[in-house]
Amino acid sequence: MKTFARIFALSIMVFACNITLAQGARQPFQLTDLRRLVGLSSPQISPDGSRIAVVVSRPDWEKDENKQEIDLVDVTGHSLRSITFDREEISELRWSPDGNRLAFIAKDPESEKPQIFIMPMNGGDPVRITDSKTGVDEYTWSPDGMKIAFVAQDTVPNPKAIEHHEDAFQVTDNNYLVREALQPWHIWLVSTKGDSAKRLTEGTWSLNTDQGTISPLAWTPDGKSITFQRFPNVWDGNAWHSTICRVDTTGGDIRTVVKDEGSGNPEYASGSGVLAFMRPRGGDQNNGNAVYIDLSGKVSDATADLARNINSFAWLPGGSSLLLSGEKGTKSVLWNQPVAGPVEELDLGDVEPGGDISVSDNGLLAFVASTASHPSELYVMQSVNSMPERLTNFNAFVDTLALSGAESVRWKGPGGFDEDGALNYPVDYRAGEKYPLVLVIHGGPEGTSTVRFSPLVQLLAAKGFFVFQPNYRGSTNLGDAYQHAIFRDTGEGPGKDVMAGLAKVEESGMVDTTRIGISGWSYGGYMTSWLNGYYPDKWKAAVEGAALNDWVMDYTIAYYQTGDLYFFGGSPWTKDYWKIWREQSPIELARNVKAPTLIMGDVGDPNVPIVNSYEMFHALRDNGVHTEFFTYPADTHFPHDIVRTTDIYGRWVDWMVKYLK
Repeated sequence: MKTFARIFALSIMVFACNITLAQGARQPFQLTDLRRLVGLSSPQISPDGSRIAVVVSRPDWEKDENKQEIDLVDVTGHSLRSITFDREEISELRWSPDGNRLAFIAKDPESEKPQIFIMPMNGGDPVRITDSKTGVDEYTWSPDGMKIAFVAQDTVPNPKAIEHHEDAFQVTDNNYLVREALQPWHIWLVSTKGDSAKRLTEGTWSLNTDQGTISPLAWTPDGKSITFQRFPNVWDGNAWHSTICRVDTTGGDIRTVVKDEGSGNPEYASGSGVLAFMRPRGGDQNNGNAVYIDLSGKVSDATADLARNINSFAWLPGGSSLLLSGEKGTKSVLWNQPVAGPVEELDLGDVEPGGDISVSDNGLLAFVASTASHPSELYVMQSVNSMPERLTNFNAFVDTLALSGAESVRWKGPGGFDEDGALNYPVDYRAGEKYPLVLVIHGGPEGTSTVRFSPLVQLLAAKGFFVFQPNYRGSTNLGDAYQHAIFRDTGEGPGKDVMAGLAKVEESGMVDTTRIGISGWSYGGYMTSWLNGYYPDKWKAAVEGAALNDWVMDYTIAYYQTGDLYFFGGSPWTKDYWKIWREQSPIELARNVKAPTLIMGDVGDPNVPIVNSYEMFHALRDNGVHTEFFTYPADTHFPHDIVRTTDIYGRWVDWMVKYLK
């Protein structure tokens, strides 16, 4: 291990030195550069593979909103043109089966609700085809392109009574921020000509939840039925009990297709009509998501050989193979998984795919991706055997800046696990000098830190910090055994994983071990709180955002309810599980904390309720720890707007500069 550490340190020094010389006097990434970053989403390649439609978002600092448009990119000539003007809340691009029309969801100026619009590709303005009183949340074309099935929320059945304040509602599995009885979401059918919509399903069950966990709709190849994910009710706390069902387009009874709970994301192969769907492997919520296929009534895990979490999948043409996306180590990767045959990892070079992959009828792949040194752009692959080709250059300005490159770090962790993380070095690095280090711990815990471009990491590196993003048990990048290891060990085990990674980085001799800060958001905030109290003499500063500090409170009032049960095996309010929930809550360690701590969060966060932060704030302040606490008037887990995001990153970086530099 010592030999490896010397090699690792030498490679970092040589690489960093070469980069420093090449960068010269270029400016590093700054807070104002956040306003220049262009976002891309919902890439959709046309059926013939000739064009890709993508939603492009640009921050408007003055209005604190995103300016959106749909751009059409020619795959061969790389030409680009905008095909929408002055549209808001654009999402869910979908080509018609013949490729002559493009549908999308956007805010309707008249109803102020999201509706479906269809744009002819031979010229003409988009035409609205839905008039849902509650708006549209999801949709899909029929195989013949004549109809569209969509999901919409039911209207309130008793508006006059509600107006009269006859509005008490029963508490079940809702979170404490819910202020009204919510109505379920159901399937409707409309002609692409825009005729009156026909309702297909109804009941207290739902196709969507209060947190937007929505079912995709999958037409059967014959166009006679629609397959979907059915949730027990509207509350996300019960989403883990979903099944897959089917309804005829003529209406009628709902038939269960997959009864195993936790199943969802149904998709039929275009060539064979085989149904694929996702479910936690073996039905165990502490495992990664697997892709199952139904071959003549026999269901099997098509991804069993990988035995790791799959983020998303798509059928490849012909229906004999699946395209899978996920993380492997500190890289986002794609796999080609034949229905019958060994899995093959695709060669992507330094490209890191993000989100879903769109596949044309002739096998071209389109996706949004980034690299370690460049933010999101649109990419295409001519086949699973070709290399990714970048089609856009929306974020070209970043290439003129002095950036911090990322390296993978690997170590042997507690319990014999092979572990890893991403390390970025200071932009002004000079060999032979020591620099302070900031830990930025990912959330989830079912998440992964990779070497992809990160604005926060670049901002910290620009201030002269090493930035270490460790993965830890519960992360989704190192297989099911590693992900499952967080069961009943949510703090101490992951904490030791992080500390083992930090020790590996410190072996390089480049880090000033007297100036180390710790930080994270969500479960990264949990890990920050835990480590801040478990190893109080290690840290000189801490930043915790939306931190889960009290497991008992989190289970009781957050939106995911039963989701927390899977970490421990039973309720914190029962005798057998009373102790473990409390012992593994960071608030139990608050009296040990010494490092100056910055706390941040959204006041209306339904994911990790802000009361977690209030609890930690008072605990630290009452024990003499210098603590500052800032909240944002938003109802999100992390603010989505550019102004608040900039404020959060600015406070985060400034706190570390104040106490580590």
